[in-house]
Amino acid sequence: MSLLPELRYPTVTELTATAGALAAYRPGVCSLRQVGESRAGRPLHLLSIGRARRAVLVVAGAHSNEPTGGLTALAVARRVLYEGRLRSDTSWHFLLCADPDGASLHVTPAPRSLFEYHLGFFRPAGPEQPEWSPSLLPPDRLPPETLTLKRVMDELRPYLQVTLHGTDLGGTWVQLTKDVPGLAEPFAKSAAELNIPVEAGASDAAGWPASGPGVHVMPAPGAGAAYPSMPDDARHSTWHHIHRYGGLTAIVEVPMWAGDLVDDSAPHPAPAAAMSRLAGRLLRDTREVQRVLAEALPRLQGLDDPLLRAATWGMELVPGLAADWIHTPPADNSKAYIGSVDAFARRLPLRAAAMLLRVLRATDDRAAPGLERLVATWSDAFADRFKARWVPLEHQVVHQARTVVATALYARNRA
Repeated sequence: MSLLPELRYPTVTELTATAGALAAYRPGVCSLRQVGESRAGRPLHLLSIGRARRAVLVVAGAHSNEPTGGLTALAVARRVLYEGRLRSDTSWHFLLCADPDGASLHVTPAPRSLFEYHLGFFRPAGPEQPEWSPSLLPPDRLPPETLTLKRVMDELRPYLQVTLHGTDLGGTWVQLTKDVPGLAEPFAKSAAELNIPVEAGASDAAGWPASGPGVHVMPAPGAGAAYPSMPDDARHSTWHHIHRYGGLTAIVEVPMWAGDLVDDSAPHPAPAAAMSRLAGRLLRDTREVQRVLAEALPRLQGLDDPLLRAATWGMELVPGLAADWIHTPPADNSKAYIGSVDAFARRLPLRAAAMLLRVLRATDDRAAPGLERLVATWSDAFADRFKARWVPLEHQVVHQARTVVATALYARNRA
């Protein structure tokens, strides 16, 4: 019996149906239940395997533009089901999609290029993201997806939460809220076997200590942020909620396209000057998108659209972030880090442009054709700069699943 859909990015409905088939196949070991609802009333489902008190929670779909995690969750679930040692004293729980509303708006079943990926792009504004909202909103304004995720952790009290993320173009890396000694070796071995670059200087973990290449450990509360202007702080996200039960969170990132500039740990010859140049390009590119938005905005009056909110929110981050890059010493002097920041500087305006394009297309706005040409140009330039090559979906899933299981085994030793 096949318990995985064909290897393409499935919808949330397809993920749930496959999980339901898995639960029906082994009803004495597996169960599938609804644990909450999204803001729009879509169900949030939890697949559970085993009944042991010691628990691992795996979260997929926290970011709608990172679609690999759902397949990975099912792959790990199947492995746990058939490898009794993994569930002999541990129960495994899989939140199949933490943001089904976001998933309904990001349309990427099988992208053939970065341009095609961006034509269907959606990533919510920070306050609307389930894992990040606690770092941006007061407790009484948290969205129901966030409350569901915290409630599941309160119920299970897992020793480990693994949240499945991804990047459009770059490498693979892991972020940990507490160190997991020994993890770096199997992580690096898996990436090497599948020809996936390890992102040694991920900008998402700027300034974090590393326990091995691509394995970053979150600084303690009170440590200075590498980008002081950024409103969100990982230490206030749902990743830290598990600490009240003595557990930890691992964030496992895999790329859709591999890039050649993110795994070189050699020193950059002029990191501060490079950061200033990247900040200047970030500002220039963002101003191009802002000009399009300003020209179209009178025609969009009264439109309350999540794509428009997300595009606007992303552009509002840019001035402070550019100032951080210019005035703050680089968090890392490696070529890998500068490459990761280069990708970050391309993503922010490109994503804003892509989401604004979807809004303008939906309203048949006259500015849409010009903006589409800009999205195409920037997508192609991004791919060319990083010599992008597609990572087969099977390899994305295999590497992420291996890392989940390795993290669970090594973290169990420290629990």
